Amino acid sequence: MNIVNKLSSESAKDRFILDKLNDMIDGESPETKSMKNLVAMVSQSNSTALILGETGTGKDIVAQAIHKCSKKKGAFITVNCAAIPSELLESELFGHEKGAFTGADKQRKGRFEQSSGGSLFLDEIGDMPLPLQAKLLRAIESKSIQRVGGTEDIKINLRLICATHRDLEKKVESGEFRADLFFRINVLPINVPSLAERRTDIPNLQEKLLKDLKLEESTKPIFTPDAITALTKHNWPGNVRELKNVIERACIIFPGKEITSSNVYENLLRLKVPSVAEEQDALWEMTTDLSGLDNLDENITDKSPEDYLPHPKNYKNWFSFYDEIDLRRHLQDVEIVLIEEALEITNGKIALAADKLKLRRTTLIEKMKKYSIPAIKLSD
Repeated sequence: MNIVNKLSSESAKDRFILDKLNDMIDGESPETKSMKNLVAMVSQSNSTALILGETGTGKDIVAQAIHKCSKKKGAFITVNCAAIPSELLESELFGHEKGAFTGADKQRKGRFEQSSGGSLFLDEIGDMPLPLQAKLLRAIESKSIQRVGGTEDIKINLRLICATHRDLEKKVESGEFRADLFFRINVLPINVPSLAERRTDIPNLQEKLLKDLKLEESTKPIFTPDAITALTKHNWPGNVRELKNVIERACIIFPGKEITSSNVYENLLRLKVPSVAEEQDALWEMTTDLSGLDNLDENITDKSPEDYLPHPKNYKNWFSFYDEIDLRRHLQDVEIVLIEEALEITNGKIALAADKLKLRRTTLIEKMKKYSIPAIKLSD
């Protein structure tokens, strides 16, 4: 193959991968584009991939994208390590021989064998029991497994993709996750951004999720520009999964009707079903005044930067999605992010960064020491 044909071939392959990624992963924000580029690169290798991100961000979609963009021709097999009882997980992964335990009336191939030639996706690997972690490490290193109750080594050829919303490094420190397994699966880490980190993708995601429901045009709800703005301002603790629920909720409550910003806050995020009177056309146009909240302008460019900051009230529904919150840790994480960003945009000038944060210079320095934040390009 001459150089021209080679370049053309590589370009065609790149276009194929890009088209696949765009079909599977919606969004054109810088954060999403960066993740897509990493997924494209990872898909062309055979190394183990580790997908990190909050619950509901779509880690399973990223795993499928890695598989579909790769050269693997076999099946894509998924195992949720948190959903299967620990006593059954070993048999689920490695299979078992006839008579291996009570109820094992015949030989059964496990997920490793079923995914040979393809990809095995271990979701929520951070919840895998320690004894099983040792067997997984052996399987990765030896590229072979043994069925439960068996003695024969069975060779496997697959791409292993793992995912978790847990902080594995902390679990390693606490002894809940094997350090050697962590370093073995953390070859190609991919961080999936939260929906709050890629707010500019929300309009496209809203359209895509609405389209996926395959509704008749007459029954589709119509989101006004100020309703879209309201969606982009929400904190989305449940990420894309929560957005999907809100879109489905909109289709049920407002079939074929216009949705305003107040409807988003009052009826979709808070799940307050409008009364019959509210659905009358005259009152429908007045729903922006019903909630007592300030109206949102339709023109996004008229907004001040403060309008897009998370509102404290966004945290009221936190416990609808999580059982608990480490308040001290959460506030600390917010401080660290804002301090680092202030230093970044001021080129490390502490006095300017302190002004942006409305802190005294000495207070900012104390916080930097407390959180071990380095002073970059210090020129004060």
